[in-house]
Amino acid sequence: MNEKNMKYELTTNKKGNLSQIRALKNFSDVKKGDLGGFIESESNLSQEDDCWVSGNAVVSGNAKVTGNAKVFDDAVVYEYAQVLDDAAVFGDAQVYGYAQVTGYAQVYRYAVVFDNAQVYEEAWVSGKAKICGEAEIGGEALVSGNAKVFEKAKVFDNAVISGFSKVYRYSQVYGYAQVYDNARVYKNARVFGDAVINKNAVIC
Repeated sequence: MNEKNMKYELTTNKKGNLSQIRALKNFSDVKKGDLGGFIESESNLSQEDDCWVSGNAVVSGNAKVTGNAKVFDDAVVYEYAQVLDDAAVFGDAQVYGYAQVTGYAQVYRYAVVFDNAQVYEEAWVSGKAKICGEAEIGGEALVSGNAKVFEKAKVFDNAVISGFSKVYRYSQVYGYAQVYDNARVYKNARVFGDAVINKNAVIC
């Protein structure tokens, strides 16, 4: 890329094989000269649009941050993961494997998204939640607490998954449904509408 069009550079400030970045111009809420987070190479963070890595955040391996996406605080994005569009990964969250966080989705606190999982649209994943396998979280869904969604399960619309609950094996939770406490939803089950599944309930 033409140096005039570059929005950041790699500095000599190192964290292992990672380099801290410095803004070369003003964009979004970033000012020229601001120090950002740490990346392994320029392939990790696009020089275009308003995407940025800040705080102590790390993006490494073949991971990519593009569009207007933000990775900040102590978040870590690595391997082949992608954070795109207007998505945000922050707190102590981790995104890795081939996972994607897109749209306006947010992954934060101690949440982990990995394998081939996708978090998209306006979904939120927080707490110590784990999204993995080929699970999908979309719409305005919220997955929080110590919940786990995996094995091609889908959570979307305005559904809420929390507590120590698990949704897996091709199951779907959507509408305004809530699954929490130690409840489990699996084996192609569908939970939707205004359903509430809680305590030690099992739906399969």
